Amino acid sequence: MLPTGKSTRPPAGPADPSAATDPPRQGALVERIAGWSIRHRLLAIIGWFALVIVAVLSSALMPGDTMNSTDPGESGRADRVLSAQRAYVPIEENVLVQARTPAGERFADSAELRNATRDLVLTLRRTPGAVAEVRSPLGDDGSPSVVNRLVSKDGRSGLVTFQIAGPDDLLHAHYDAAVRAVESVQARHPQVRLAQAGDHSLTLAVDQGIKGDFKSAEFVSLPLTVLILLVVFGSLIAMGIPLLLAVTTVVGTFGFLQVIAHWVPVNSATSSMVLLIGMAVAIDYSLFYLRREREERAAGRGVAEALRISARTSGRVVVVSGLTVMLCLCGLLFTGLDNFRGLTAGSVLVVGLAMVGSVTVLPALLALLGRWVDKARVPWLGRRRTTATESRAWSLVARAVVRRPLLWGGAATVALAVLALPAFGMRLQDAATTDSLPRSVPVVDAALRMQEAFPGTPAPARVVIWAKNGGSVDGSVVNRAIDDLRGRVAAGDRALGEPISAVTVDRVVVVRVPLADFRNNDAANHALETLRDRTLPATLGRVDGIDYAVAGKTAVAHDFAGQLEARTPFVFAFVLVLAFVLLVLAFRSLAVPVISIALNLLSIGAAYGVLTWVFQDGHLGSLLGFRSYGGVVGWLPVFMFVILFGLSMDYHIFILSRIRERWATGADTRDAVVGGIAGSAGVVTSAAVIMTAVFSVFVTLTAIEYKMMGVGMAVAIIIDATIVRGVLLPAAIALLGPRSWTLPTRRRRHGSS
Repeated sequence: MLPTGKSTRPPAGPADPSAATDPPRQGALVERIAGWSIRHRLLAIIGWFALVIVAVLSSALMPGDTMNSTDPGESGRADRVLSAQRAYVPIEENVLVQARTPAGERFADSAELRNATRDLVLTLRRTPGAVAEVRSPLGDDGSPSVVNRLVSKDGRSGLVTFQIAGPDDLLHAHYDAAVRAVESVQARHPQVRLAQAGDHSLTLAVDQGIKGDFKSAEFVSLPLTVLILLVVFGSLIAMGIPLLLAVTTVVGTFGFLQVIAHWVPVNSATSSMVLLIGMAVAIDYSLFYLRREREERAAGRGVAEALRISARTSGRVVVVSGLTVMLCLCGLLFTGLDNFRGLTAGSVLVVGLAMVGSVTVLPALLALLGRWVDKARVPWLGRRRTTATESRAWSLVARAVVRRPLLWGGAATVALAVLALPAFGMRLQDAATTDSLPRSVPVVDAALRMQEAFPGTPAPARVVIWAKNGGSVDGSVVNRAIDDLRGRVAAGDRALGEPISAVTVDRVVVVRVPLADFRNNDAANHALETLRDRTLPATLGRVDGIDYAVAGKTAVAHDFAGQLEARTPFVFAFVLVLAFVLLVLAFRSLAVPVISIALNLLSIGAAYGVLTWVFQDGHLGSLLGFRSYGGVVGWLPVFMFVILFGLSMDYHIFILSRIRERWATGADTRDAVVGGIAGSAGVVTSAAVIMTAVFSVFVTLTAIEYKMMGVGMAVAIIIDATIVRGVLLPAAIALLGPRSWTLPTRRRRHGSS
């Protein structure tokens, strides 16, 4: 039978009880690795920097092209067919010509508009080798032409279209020449608005916006991190150790990532996310280690003994946390999306390197520095921060919670459930080019003006047509089908727009069809479905021997969202099952994994609710600097789930390990909870402040999806580090008591004894 009362805990152990809580082999392995690094500190430090140098050099020694991402679904099929062609695929740009006044003159009545148009067409055609296929809204006699559909329905706007000449390696130079040509005409006709938007200009604006945003985030987040670490440690040397580990980890990751990019697509957004995740995780792991080493030295132990205990306790936490984060991140692979493949590879690599560095070079550095780690103290901070003490505030909170766990736990659960309620009405929006950027970006403003005059023209759908036998397309038959398509649009199919153009690329034909809207909204998606399901089957579908597929910015976003929605349940299931198994193995308990997973789901649900309330419902928009988006970017919930589930496990594993240490040495469950919460408060609070500060920077960025990510991630981390850590977790452990730490089979064995 089980003994009654509080005696279900194991017998009291020595002052260093970590062996009782560690799986023997894993704990011994981590301790042996750290012990070797401590004994061979110079070799371990040199080896780490050699690894970083090898990573950097390996990227320079791997020539050749890197892997490009492939779009999902039908749009991906179209792009693969185009990529297989030997000829250059023309890039089309558009210039809107209209009066600057809101109710300007009609195109047919304005000599200034016609003169500017004529000047623009001539200037573009005289741009040597850079521009081809210039189409004008003016006829041969200089009057507006109705036939070519380049005059808007209200008659107030004209559209000049042209192609950027190839080949691919001269695209940027030719595009710049075309832009200069348009700007020169604009300077000669200041009363006329010339607004350019098209394939390349929109893509370039998004790429530059993303790069600029992440550079701003990196520029602001690093000084914030330094300042917070300085406050946490009060010593320049102690502050420098986490930064050294973080910087070398990220540099090494980027080196290896350049090698991996030959097989896995990696873009600039992936690189920036890897940087931020790497900095956050490496600093977290350093905090775990440094804080424990300080705590042991403050208890009177020597440097070597303090490092040995830190390796056995915090070192194991780092390994378990790192493996959990890495494996959770692998859940993104279940989406089957190339963009997430690169992000997964980079994130897993940077977390893995941070984990390895934390149990090798970090203890070696601490052993080399000894008590010098606390030197170079900052006035007013150094004296107060050199000793590791328990948090009085969190101790009081935890003690109040364990006295009445049902009351406090229930109140916290209700509060988070209320925050999560808006998430049940969340509407996922496909990410679109101009939805990400504000109208203050010139090309976005141009595209929106163009949308009003010529719907869908800034980024039309691209219908790629090819012969099923692999040969060339029969031009005459396909041309008749394209003429039929034009006729259907001209007859009044409002889902599709004009002008429709066609070009032959090697053995395929590319038809550009404007949709009702070039953005990703209900009108655009309805138009895309109309084109795919009705219009094309009734025209091209009747031509024997050909196949076709629809691509374009709207189609890519639509197909991306469709595949992500279909695969999301697999991602969630993988992460939840994996986290459960890892926590069972780490803590030899069923209760701890169930509690941790339930609390993670609750905090992520609350973050989803706040995200929906702010961005979909339009609250706080003026404060955060955005317009109401009407939904949440489709990829963000699954991305947040995987990242947050992995990162929040750091806190849970660290806190639970500290609680279990105290319980294993004979402390009452409630006292162990209070001690564990108070003892881990400094590390968790510091790590949470750093992560919250970093992600809060995203709110200041331009693109709406990064504002969403900043709000969602920051809110989730704050909830996890306060309500979950301070109330829900201690309440759950206090309610379960000793059953938190045992497996059912163990309870039966104890009972039989």
